Formats: sequence, structure tokens, C-alpha cells
Amino acid sequence: MSLTHLPSLHRPASHGAGVRHKAQSMLHWGLSQGLPNVVVKMAARKGDLQGLLTQAGSGDEIWEVIDQVRAQGPLVKGRVTFITADHAVVSEVLTSKAFRTGNPLDRLGFLATASIRLRPDTMHPLVEPSLLVTEPPDHTRYRKLVTRVFTMRAVEKLRDRAETVARELLDELEGRVDLVEQYCSLLPVTLISQILGIPTSERRNVLAMGSDIAASLDFGLSWPEYRDVDAGLRRFDAWQEAHIETLRKNPGDDLLSQLVHVQDEDGTLDMAELKATAGLVLAAGFETTVNLLGNGIKLLHDNPEELSKLQQDPALWPNAVEEVLRIDPPVLLTARFAPEPTTLEGQYISAGLQVVVLLAGANRDPHVFEDPTRFDVTRANARDHLSFSAGRHHCLGAALARMEGEVGLKSFFDRYPDVTLLPGAQRRPTRILRGWRTLPAQV
Repeated sequence: MSLTHLPSLHRPASHGAGVRHKAQSMLHWGLSQGLPNVVVKMAARKGDLQGLLTQAGSGDEIWEVIDQVRAQGPLVKGRVTFITADHAVVSEVLTSKAFRTGNPLDRLGFLATASIRLRPDTMHPLVEPSLLVTEPPDHTRYRKLVTRVFTMRAVEKLRDRAETVARELLDELEGRVDLVEQYCSLLPVTLISQILGIPTSERRNVLAMGSDIAASLDFGLSWPEYRDVDAGLRRFDAWQEAHIETLRKNPGDDLLSQLVHVQDEDGTLDMAELKATAGLVLAAGFETTVNLLGNGIKLLHDNPEELSKLQQDPALWPNAVEEVLRIDPPVLLTARFAPEPTTLEGQYISAGLQVVVLLAGANRDPHVFEDPTRFDVTRANARDHLSFSAGRHHCLGAALARMEGEVGLKSFFDRYPDVTLLPGAQRRPTRILRGWRTLPAQV
């Protein structure tokens, strides 16, 4: 019997579809999030580092777990996965053909098969054809279509626009404000909306949907969290289809209009490919930058001597952005799995096993960065961080994020050098993405 047609799901037509969706969602949550989370919690109680890592979330307690990982060696075998905070090992995993993206559970056992069958039919950043989990040749094809908008030359053409948007947003700040809501989020979403042909009237809606689905990258969601993410993904999915159809009928000179009509050697992108690609471009274009700007404002506010260096020598701003990315990265970790048996750091890794790579840990590796916990805008090798990953899955929006970070932070502190951050700042509750949900200030 098909797992998607269980007898208990049959109801009268008036509400059967809704009941079926809820039951199917609960089953999928239980198999993909609930049951694994129970296993992880049990492992955490026994001191397993993967369990402790998941329980730590994205708050400052993450640094203690990373230190524990580092103390146990360059590659640590946990009860479920391998983990590394070593810069060299992280780099090797991210660039090696012996490891790939994707969910290794998709390859294993009845529960994995059931979970796949029960997946919601909406687009998800961790389900193909998302660029995050596809590999060549599909990955090469999708990436080629969108790379041109994120080249250094293309990004520099947007600098004047970024400076104008920053200036306009700063003009509206007065008194007590939330810098995340009123500045850090609006600057990048305005620029990426221009790239994707999103009308000004839709931008706050898109920003809200982005916030709703940010936790879709996380592992071990509670049922309420999973339900909220699922609802957010469905809203975003419906919005994307409508937006793509609008551009199909009335194309502009934006990237998404070009993608809708592009023809390459493999033909036109289908709707699923368009939604997956556009969704990731949207996320790559603003999700990391919101966190970068918030983290940067907090770091420079709390380290006035570093801000003073930038005021005395504005040429340091690009390096300051790299140092913000290094010491407080917008993305804490990612993972790869071995499709075939392999070895790493002398340890045997069987097919299907995952290696969790702590980007934040690699960024504070004392073998690479002297005094790694010190925030130093003059650090000579700050750009050696791995905050944008590496290899074929290096972040598409890296150049754009760097430019927006430089423009956004410099513009802010040029205008408000004496800003006061107020009590009440809150970190985002996400486990993979690290940033501020609220950053109250007096300007």
C-alpha cells in the first residue's frame, strides 16, 4: 500500500484533503525531524558532540562546543556523524570529489524511503533541484545560468544603487529603532528584488516569507517549528509561481525574466527548476547579508577601537567585512556525505556517512588565525575564512554580500558613529544561520 494513501487519511471530500495533508505532514515530521531529534537528544545526554552541537543552536554556547570538537582532534567520530572544526579538513571536505551534498538518509532504509514518499510537494532548499543539493552535471548547468549576475563586474555596477538605498534607509532612522527590521534587512532585500524583478510593493512580503522559511535548513525542528516552516514554504511556493507567470507574460530586464525565457543546450528551465533557482538566488542575495550587517554593527559597536581604525583609514573597510565574516559568520556549519567508502584524516568513512563541517570552527582555527577570538579589522589573512563554503558549492552571492556589507556598514557608521545599542537584542532561533533577530538602538 502507498504510504501516501493510508486508510486513516480517508475523510469526506469537504475536508479530506486538509486532514490528509496534516496527517502526512505529521508523519513526515516524525520520520525526518522528530525521531532523529530524539536520537540526538539521547546522544547529547551522553556527551556526544553532534548531539551537543544540535542542542546548542546558534547562540554563543556554540563556541564552547566547537572548542570541545577541536580539543578532540581534526576529525571526531560521533555516534551518528563525523565532525570537524579544523580549517584544513573542512577545506578538504568542501572541495573533494569524495564528498557530496544531499541528505544521506535518502539512501538508507525503510524509514528514509517512507520519509521521501511523505515529503511535502513544495520546493525545499534541501531537496533537488535546489542548487544546495544538486551535483554536476545539473549543478553546473543551473549555476552557469545565474553566475553572471554575481560576477565582480556585475556586482560593482550595483554599488551606486546600494549606496543610494543605504542613504535613503538611514534618512528614515530616528530615535529608538530596530536596526535589523529597519536597516539590515531592507538594504539587501531591495537590491536582490531589483535583480529578480520583484515590485517594491512586494519586498516586505518577500522579506517576511524569507524569515518564515529560514529554519528550513535546520535539523531537529519541533512540530510547531516544522508546521510554521511548511506553511512558509507553501506561501513562498505559491508566490513564486505567480511572480514567474507575471514575468513570463511581461518580462523585464531582470535576471529572473531572463531565466524564464532562456534557452540553453538542454532547453528551457521547467517550473520546478525556475522556482528552485530563483529561490536560492533570493536567499543567496539577502539572507547571509542581513546577518552580516547585524553581526558587523554589533561587533564594531562593542569594539570601538576597531571602529576608530576604520574611521582613520576607510581603505580598511573591505578587510573589516572579511573579519566580521570570519569571527561571526552568517552560516555556522554545513555537511557533506560520502557516496562511496573513503578515508579522511586516516579514518575510514563508510558509504552514506556524513561529515559535519563547522565553518565557524574553521574560521577560528589557531593554526591559521593568530589569536583567533580577537576581532581585528587589520588582520592580514582575514579573507582565509570559509564562511562562504568552498569548491563547487561556494556561495553564489559572496561577491554581492561583500559589497553590500562594505557599503552597508560604512554608510551606517559614517552617519551614526555614536550609535548606542540598547538592551533587548535577540539572536535568531535558527541553528544553521547565525544573526540577530532584533537589534534595538538609539540613533
